[in-house]
Amino acid sequence: MLKPFKIDFWLFVLLGSIVLIGLFVIYPLSSLFSSAFLNPLTGEFSFMHFERFTSRAFIYRSLFRSLRVSTSTMVFALILGSAMAYITTMYKIKGKGIFDILFIVSMLSPPFIGAYSWILLAGRNGYLARLFRDTPIDLPSIYGFGGIVLVMTLSSFPLIYLFTKGALKQVDASLLEAAEGLGCSQLRKAVTMTMPLITPTVLAAALLVFIDAFTDFGTPMLLGEGYVVMPVLIFNEFIGELGRHPNFAAALSMIMVAITAVLFILQKYLVNKKSFTMSSLRPIVPKELKGLSNVLVHAFVITVAALATIPQMFIVVSSFRNTIGPMWAPGFGFDSYRRVLGTLGSTIRNTYVLGLAAIAVIVVVALLLAYLTVRRKSWLTHVVDYAATLPFVIPGSVIGIMLIMAFNQRPMLLMGTPWIMILAFVVRRLPFTLRSSSGILHQISVSIEEASISLGDTPMKSFFKVTAVMMIPGVVSGAVLSWITIINELNASILLFTPHTRTVTIAIYQSVLMADHGAASALASLLIFTTVASMLLFFKLTGKKEISL
Repeated sequence: MLKPFKIDFWLFVLLGSIVLIGLFVIYPLSSLFSSAFLNPLTGEFSFMHFERFTSRAFIYRSLFRSLRVSTSTMVFALILGSAMAYITTMYKIKGKGIFDILFIVSMLSPPFIGAYSWILLAGRNGYLARLFRDTPIDLPSIYGFGGIVLVMTLSSFPLIYLFTKGALKQVDASLLEAAEGLGCSQLRKAVTMTMPLITPTVLAAALLVFIDAFTDFGTPMLLGEGYVVMPVLIFNEFIGELGRHPNFAAALSMIMVAITAVLFILQKYLVNKKSFTMSSLRPIVPKELKGLSNVLVHAFVITVAALATIPQMFIVVSSFRNTIGPMWAPGFGFDSYRRVLGTLGSTIRNTYVLGLAAIAVIVVVALLLAYLTVRRKSWLTHVVDYAATLPFVIPGSVIGIMLIMAFNQRPMLLMGTPWIMILAFVVRRLPFTLRSSSGILHQISVSIEEASISLGDTPMKSFFKVTAVMMIPGVVSGAVLSWITIINELNASILLFTPHTRTVTIAIYQSVLMADHGAASALASLLIFTTVASMLLFFKLTGKKEISL
């Protein structure tokens, strides 16, 4: 049963949560919706922006392009990620731990850095283009639909890999042995036994990949070259025509929000209603392959790992090439790092200061909201929980537009200040830490709090002394993952920054557009180093040896 409300500390937390979520989530979202139906000339309610969307082929074609890119990315990531998970779970792979780390680094690095690295590798003046310039070999273009799907697939298949590997760990080996005893071949056993058991989890992960690809801005912006998708169109309509088409950008944003919301609901349905419960009393023990099969399997794993990580490694190597201004020069050194540290020191500092400020807010809010929604259940806490998670399904560029429309005038003028950047980070990344905090709280027995209260502590004191301390591992793991995504954030911050609040991701994007590859490589390498260090910190603080979903 849902508990009745009591006048205590948690009632004030609930009321405060309602006010904050209403002000910083619901109000910006309502501002977006009202703008989408506003005729800017008359100030009246109108469907003119949606009529414009359906009447112009160039505009509605961008939606179909986004769906085509997202579907292709999902299919290729599904094939690649599930195959890798099956191979590394069923068979002994040398260096599997190293491959896991490489896949995770690839997943946590922002896709637009992968896009930039492929421009350096296979762009018109890239390393491979120069290498094969005087040969009859005609390399495929990295630009357009194919390049976008390639980069997105290589950055997103690790998500499928982690979900699938986690599901395979729950499969009881005795079921597979029984199938073998009935004469099933390896292929038939995989198709008729293993895949049906893990399909709900894999499909849920595939939908998350679809949403990520559908909402990504950086990759198609750098590689599109005329292949315009919805996030890029929204950006161009809002920034390129600022003051003329912001309402139309809001209408486009509404369409994207509606699609991602439906997909997220479908993903939740698959996870909650269609998953199988397995005891896994006997986990799968990897088998050792021999001969040609062993060689082929290892060659496949190494090839996939190379495709996923060589671009990041190439960026790191390129960052140590000597430069003369923005141009490459012979030899290696620290020219690019000296230049970015000297001229972009404030940008680097902004990334870490604004990110840490956002993480501090996220940790406190997630800690309180998790306890509120898990231990103090009511219809109102359920609403708060869903409202706090809502930004997870809203594209980053749409969140940026929402905040601009809501906080660009007094008395709540936040535009142009660091607070709007921190707010965007908190709103966009809070769900990560909130979900991990709620997850670990489910594992903490209520009897521990009751024992503390029986010894004389108040409920509030018991929470801070006992429960909050026990929640730290879950909170920290979520906070580290939130931190990694914050420092790599581009979609929202590209709309909100000023010269005084510019972050590293924005500086990379601007450097790429200006063909200053030395600065872009050095800044991207700093993000890669920070991502790896943060991941190692995650392993150290949680005591885990891998990230599993």
